[in-house]
Amino acid sequence: MSNINPEAGGFGQPGPQQPPGYGYPQQPGPGYGYPQSGPSYPAAPPAAYPQGPGYGMPMQPSNGMGTTGLVLGIIGVVCSLTIAMEILGMILGILAIIFGAIGRGKANRGEATNRGAATAGLVCGIVATVLLPLLVFVFFASMFSAGTF
Repeated sequence: MSNINPEAGGFGQPGPQQPPGYGYPQQPGPGYGYPQSGPSYPAAPPAAYPQGPGYGMPMQPSNGMGTTGLVLGIIGVVCSLTIAMEILGMILGILAIIFGAIGRGKANRGEATNRGAATAGLVCGIVATVLLPLLVFVFFASMFSAGTF
């Protein structure tokens, strides 16, 4: 038991040291992480794929014309119901007809998604511009012809 550094196989004198590269190739010792031998998996795809030319974000619907037509049509109907603001109601009704028609055109082309609001603005604009002033005119004409004024 005089040998302090025995060989891996047992006791005795250490064997002759072989130079690196003689016989079996020198294997690196175990390192950190996974071994590099064997099949490996492909790298994970990036989180966001790069976009090619011509592939941007889709356009947002432009619902402003139809909504404006609806709001102006409602205000025009309310103003046309009051005798003192009938002229303003007619002006707002004309604007509601214009904006409602533009909004319906955009909805038909697929640029807007509020076809119902544009149609309602168009109808309210027609009511505020034509129907209510016509009813007020008929009412006053009947009052004058009856002689109650």
